[in-house]
Amino acid sequence: MIDLAGRPRQRDIAARARVSQTTVSLVLNGKSEQYGITAETERRIRKAIAELGYVPSVTAQALRGGRNGLIGVHTFEPMFPTGADHYYYEFMVGIEQQATAAGQDLVMITSVHQAGAGQSIYREGTNRLRIADGAVILGFQEHDEELEELARQQFPFVFIGRRQRAAELMPYVVPDYVDGVRKMVQLIAELGHRRVAYLAGRAEMLPREQRFAGFRDGQAATGIELVAHLRREADEITAELINDLLRRSVTVMIVDSYPLAERIGTLCAAERIDIPDGLSVVSLDSLGYGSSRDWTHLESPRRDLGSRAVEILIELMNGEVARSYHELLPCPVRPGSTLLRR
Repeated sequence: MIDLAGRPRQRDIAARARVSQTTVSLVLNGKSEQYGITAETERRIRKAIAELGYVPSVTAQALRGGRNGLIGVHTFEPMFPTGADHYYYEFMVGIEQQATAAGQDLVMITSVHQAGAGQSIYREGTNRLRIADGAVILGFQEHDEELEELARQQFPFVFIGRRQRAAELMPYVVPDYVDGVRKMVQLIAELGHRRVAYLAGRAEMLPREQRFAGFRDGQAATGIELVAHLRREADEITAELINDLLRRSVTVMIVDSYPLAERIGTLCAAERIDIPDGLSVVSLDSLGYGSSRDWTHLESPRRDLGSRAVEILIELMNGEVARSYHELLPCPVRPGSTLLRR
């Protein structure tokens, strides 16, 4: 008897089509021809599936080791609510667009939120990503031990970004900040600037280190002088700091994030310091929506990173790339109105 209280099962299809449950399973897994199942038998099974409204369990398929067409997405920080100005927005647009193009469905895995430690992939030792064929993972929180465990289990995943400890164990796609910042410094020098200040936030992050490494490369190639290297959050920047840099003949402030640029813009307006006539300012990251100025900036290709991560994941699951595959995407310099020729 069919259990009408719950969703239909394979045994219900078998009863209606007058076949064994094994035969139903073979048809559902595309093995009719391989096991000699007749067209008439398959027709009856397909008819029963349609009449009962049966939907295969993608979780069961994954646990059996089969491909279910699901790509997991996990972030180590909360994702929702999100809007066009949210940091993860462009990544998610790229992930969704490429998954759709590849005929894959997405499932968001939020898993356990650990107090003070962000979101975890594992719950009581169980990999929550296993309901999907593979996963795209991103986030600022340091969870190298979880990434290392995923790699040890040979679970297919691609990380957007780079982690020092787990870098050699996992495939990742990352912005090429070193080359992008080097080109920004070259542009600054070509426009005649010789004395600059470099301002970064306080938090220690690998992208921040990579940007400054790119600055050092550009400085070595151009000979520009670093007058001040400052670590401040946006609310710690003062008009006094800006005026002090001007007294020291700084003509460009290089800041490693868009919020720092916006803070400097606000203070300069209050002090009647014209940007760029009185002080040029460039940002080493993408601009936020509703930007107050057309900042000269380095663009982090977030949408392309999301899209390419899905492509690499599919290539990984198909055995076309190694688990140690790494790829850098270029960060183009976007000229704006805040960098003046001297």
